[in-house]
Order: sequence, then structure tokens, then C-alpha cells
Amino acid sequence: MPGFFNNAASHWWIILIIVVLIFGASKLPALARSLGQSVNILKREVKGDGTDAPASSETDDQASSSDRK
Repeated sequence: MPGFFNNAASHWWIILIIVVLIFGASKLPALARSLGQSVNILKREVKGDGTDAPASSETDDQASSSDRK
């Protein structure tokens, strides 16, 4: 098995398996969506266009409904 652990990509597979075990497969899409929204907010703030977009109630409703599952 030394060949398996010499491959750097195998470490990412192990980390992925641990993440799935900790968070569960059902919560990963919501986690990814939340991370994507955070990255978009960060990009807007760094860009500094000065426009504040109001939070959409649709995305809040979708996020809260997925948390209830």
C-alpha cells in the first residue's frame, strides 16, 4: 500500500471521505451553496462597486428549508 499513499491525490480523496462522513451527503449541497454565496459577497466587497443588493427572500427560504431536512 505504499504506492497509494505516495500519490498526492489520494490525500484529497481521504479528506473528501472524511468531510462526507462528518457533514453527511444531504448537507453538502447546502454547504456548497452557502460557500458560493459567501465567495460572491466577498468578490463584490473587494470589487467595491458600492451597490448594496438586498437579500432575496427566495434564497433565504430555500436555505432555511434545506436546513430543516
